[in-house]
Amino acid sequence: MSDFSILSTTIKTRRTTKPAQFNGNKIPDEQVAQLLELADWAPTHTYSEPWRFVVYGGNKVNEFSMQHALLYQQFTPTDKFMKGKFDGIIANGEKSSHIIVCIMKRTNYKLPVIEEIAAVSCAVQNILLGATALGIASLWSTGGMVLHPAMKNLFELDEADEIVGQLFLGYSNEKIEGVRKIALSEKIVWKR
Repeated sequence: MSDFSILSTTIKTRRTTKPAQFNGNKIPDEQVAQLLELADWAPTHTYSEPWRFVVYGGNKVNEFSMQHALLYQQFTPTDKFMKGKFDGIIANGEKSSHIIVCIMKRTNYKLPVIEEIAAVSCAVQNILLGATALGIASLWSTGGMVLHPAMKNLFELDEADEIVGQLFLGYSNEKIEGVRKIALSEKIVWKR
């Protein structure tokens, strides 16, 4: 099998798997470290390398999930608070092996913010593809309080820094089929 075939298969079989579909089995920390090494090879303009990761494993997964849920409770007006969402944030950690909070840390203020966010997004994609290659299920989420200023405060981020999401990692016994709803031909314009 050629390198392109292997890469193509990995990309085409990468799927989002919700933590409720995880089976609770734990990923060795060494494999998570390998995924983070892949992330570090993302493209980056001027070698700014704006990606930062906070990795929760073991008991810290449930602690972070509870902390996240409590932020939701604290910063959501009573009339907008949903107990189901609160419980869902907690439940996301119950079967997850690891949660990785993905941060864009501004290191070069001359670069447009979108370039730094794009670099971190590429780093995240490297993690997701590596996870697929290792048989690890994943979800990239910006749900709950991830994009709320309270979460930035929790991580003591500067105003210019951003959280681009949290990754839930685990194992799943379920196979999820991929779907594309818009034909590729409708997404491309060739100019020759």
